[in-house]
Amino acid sequence: MYQGRFKTFPVESDNHLLAVLRYVERNPLGALLCEHAEDWKYGSAWRMANGDAESRLILCEWPVPRPRQWRSHVNNPQTEAELEAIRRSVKRGTPYGNAKWLTQSAARLQLEHTLRSRGRPTKPDNDSNGAEK
Repeated sequence: MYQGRFKTFPVESDNHLLAVLRYVERNPLGALLCEHAEDWKYGSAWRMANGDAESRLILCEWPVPRPRQWRSHVNNPQTEAELEAIRRSVKRGTPYGNAKWLTQSAARLQLEHTLRSRGRPTKPDNDSNGAEK
């Protein structure tokens, strides 16, 4: 699980998790607070790049290996599709992962409602005999 501001959503522990971690570490860049993620003193990217061994102890181990060129990867923009999918998970609490994992996780965690459109389903358009058009 990864927690946003008062939000949590399940994340598949593969490249989807790396995408969410990248999204989080890129936040200062998106807010135009710095030129490189590791320049923002209050973020984990700065602590990994500039912190001493003791200060890095507060960072949790990731369940997946950190890629070798992680810092460079973080500083490059994410695709709009990736951003949209992550933001949807943050907003709705939808699991974030591949389609099969997402469906299975939503069912197992009783989050199917996060996959449906909001609001009441529309009624089918019926003719006067009650048959659908």
